[in-house]
Amino acid sequence: MTTQQVLAGLDGSPQSEAAAMWAAQEAHRLGAALRLLHVWPWLTSAEAERQARPGDLRPAALDALSRVADRIRLTHPDLTVETAVRADDPVDGLVAEAQGREMLVLGSRGLGGFTGLLVGSVSLAVAARATVLVREEQPLPRTNTAPAREVVVGVDSCEPDEAVLEFAFAQAERRGATLRAVHGWDPAPAWAFGGMMPPPMDLPDQEGTEASLLSEHLTRPRAGHPGVDVVEDVRIGGAANAVLDASAGAELVVIGRRERRHRIGTLLGPVAHAVLHHSTAPVAVVPHP
Repeated sequence: MTTQQVLAGLDGSPQSEAAAMWAAQEAHRLGAALRLLHVWPWLTSAEAERQARPGDLRPAALDALSRVADRIRLTHPDLTVETAVRADDPVDGLVAEAQGREMLVLGSRGLGGFTGLLVGSVSLAVAARATVLVREEQPLPRTNTAPAREVVVGVDSCEPDEAVLEFAFAQAERRGATLRAVHGWDPAPAWAFGGMMPPPMDLPDQEGTEASLLSEHLTRPRAGHPGVDVVEDVRIGGAANAVLDASAGAELVVIGRRERRHRIGTLLGPVAHAVLHHSTAPVAVVPHP
C-alpha cells in the first residue's frame, strides 16, 4: 500500500477541476494516492452562525468533491482517491495540508482583466509558501503513446540549486521526456562618460562562459539520471523571458523559489512571479534555501 500522496486543491471552478484531473495523472505516474481537498473558512454550522452565513456548507463541498472523484475513477480505476474539506483560510489550509505530500496541484484562476495573468491570488500566495504545481485549463498531459515532449527547467548559473535540478531530472525521467535546461542571461553593460554603451565585442566569449557554467552545474544530476536526454539552452535576454520562450509546448516547467522573508510574509522572486503569471504550461515551483 502506497504512502505517497498527491494533493489537489479544488474551489469549484473549472480550472481547479482540470487541475484535479492533471493531479490524477501525476498520482498514477508516481504510484501515489490522490487527495482532493476543499478549504474554506465557513464550512461548519457553528462558523456559519458566528459569521451569519446560511447553512452548513460541508455536505455540499463533499458532494462536489465526490463528483470530481467519480470522474477520476472512470479514467483511473486503480487509483486511490480520497476527499476532504477543511475549515480554514484557503492559503493557510492548503499549505498545512501540503506538508509531507509529494506535491500540491492547483488550477490557475486569473480573474482580472489581463488575459496574460494566469494565476489567481490564492495560487500565487500558496506558491510563495509551499511546493506547488499550477495548472491552467489546458488538455491533459500526453499518454504513453504520444510523442515525448520536454520538461523545461530554469537554471541560475550563479546560484543553481540541486533540489530544483533533481526535481526536474526526476520529472523528465518519469515522463520519458527530454529535459531542456535553460539559462537566460544579460550581457554586462559597458559605461563611459556619455552613459551606457552597447555590450562589448567579446559577447561570444561571455556566452561561452555562461554555457560552460551551465554544463558544469548539470554534471551531478546527469550522473544520477543517465537515461535522461538533456538539451543545454543558453539565451540572452534575462531568466524569465528565456524560460517563458522555451516553455511553449512544454509538458512541465520547473523553477526554483528562494526563501525570501519579508515583514508581510514570504515572497516570490521576480522570475518565479513572471513565469507563474505568464506560462501556458504547468509550472512546478520548488523551494530552496
